[in-house]
Amino acid sequence: MLKELSLSTPHDCADCPIRHRAVCARCDADELELLDDIKYYRSFQAGQTVVWSGDQMDFVGSVVSGIATLTQTMEDGRTQMVGLLLPSDFVGRPGRDGSAYDVVATTDLVMCCFRKKPFEKMMVDTPHIAQRLLEMTLDELDAAREWMLVLGRKTAREKIASLLSIIARRDATLHLRPAKGKLVFDLPLTREAMADYLGLTLETVSRQISALKRDGVIHLEGKRHVTVPDLDRLLIEAGDDSDGGVFA
Repeated sequence: MLKELSLSTPHDCADCPIRHRAVCARCDADELELLDDIKYYRSFQAGQTVVWSGDQMDFVGSVVSGIATLTQTMEDGRTQMVGLLLPSDFVGRPGRDGSAYDVVATTDLVMCCFRKKPFEKMMVDTPHIAQRLLEMTLDELDAAREWMLVLGRKTAREKIASLLSIIARRDATLHLRPAKGKLVFDLPLTREAMADYLGLTLETVSRQISALKRDGVIHLEGKRHVTVPDLDRLLIEAGDDSDGGVFA
């Protein structure tokens, strides 16, 4: 069952926490008004499936809050997490009828959805939307290629540091804070979900997080509240450049 939307769910684009990063980021007032006519919000509980692979989608939209996973199931029933959807990420493909992946809410999730056919028409009539969606798609492609390197070539410690740096930089950008120096954020993934995404065992994830904490690369309060005293040091642990790459 879909959850009722909370009172904190934004209903006005001006109050939207992802407005500066979403597909509508460059829309003017008239364009936002047109989008508002085809917009609605949906809320999902953690663990709930947003859409199954192969299902026909009658909407596209952006993650407003929470995190979802993209998962693909192989013929023998095994599943592989192939991507994360963080706030401001876009769900669905205009011009395609169905979903290529299972989309599952990892945490409680709020999405700003647009009816698909009217949105596709707006892409033709509104260059700002088409241009922004192209930029987001290219960023997603760059991120996927970078993630191939993370999964294929990095050590377990580098994988954990890479994932933490991705989430830390995205959180800073969403809250309009500089993605440098000291960063504080809440880790939205359980260690089990991190293990699944990174292709590691739960024990390895826990061991590497403990090692990063012991070495002062991160500080933890509980299991989720993370402080990164120096982002540059975390990026070095991840084997990345200090410029933050495509994930900032």
